Amino acid sequence: MNDVLKRILAHKAEEVDARRASKPMRDLKLRAHDADPPRGYVRALKQKLAHAKPAVIAEIKKASPSKGVLRADFRPAEIARSYERAGAAALSVLTDSHFFQGSDAYLQAARVACTLPVLRKDFVINAYQLYETRTLDADCALLIVAALPDTRLREFAELAHELGLDVLIEVHNDAEMARALDTISPLIGVNNRDLRSFEIDLQISIKLKQGFPNDRLLVTESGIRTLEDVALMRANGIHSFLVGEAFMRAEDPGCELQRLFG
Repeated sequence: MNDVLKRILAHKAEEVDARRASKPMRDLKLRAHDADPPRGYVRALKQKLAHAKPAVIAEIKKASPSKGVLRADFRPAEIARSYERAGAAALSVLTDSHFFQGSDAYLQAARVACTLPVLRKDFVINAYQLYETRTLDADCALLIVAALPDTRLREFAELAHELGLDVLIEVHNDAEMARALDTISPLIGVNNRDLRSFEIDLQISIKLKQGFPNDRLLVTESGIRTLEDVALMRANGIHSFLVGEAFMRAEDPGCELQRLFG
């Protein structure tokens, strides 16, 4: 698993080039204006927190590079409905096909099946993908600090805002946190998984929560599997979570969400 992120980004560049050749940017821009109104991703998280409840971003993910297939019986619409019944604040749907066996169609099926706002979880390296995200009726885009230079990170965050998308800026260390806080996005995700080695350390979120500004919203991502993990985060003032694998491996994802978060 030597530098998984580097391999993912190299393949993503080829994929984006192919998509741009088959569907020009000008066509995407026209279609973006006809997309459904955004459902308000940050607003949905804040509403949960305002009622002293954990804000859970429930992920729909078929596979991962490190674990292989997580859920063979994969039905995005049913999973989305299960999450909504269980009290999720929002969804995250993997759309990368090569490494995560995701699909744009999975996102669209999940969003139609419920009223929750949806994050398109992919590896954004080109502005084209943000217009593409909007045409899929997604409500939020993911920007990974480790995948983007500073100028592009800020430009993409601003473009997403202009398109009506919320943005989850993902970081893994102090230097990346400083770069994320230099963008306009109020939503910062701390990935406890190192995307270069795929190793997980929950202390990453706890460390980066220290000194975190009150006008931003921190989401802990990856490695939340047990009641003890949830309690550890909440004891350290972290109340927003993105959880995928624990739910995907459960017989009923929504029931597992309720078990972990009540």
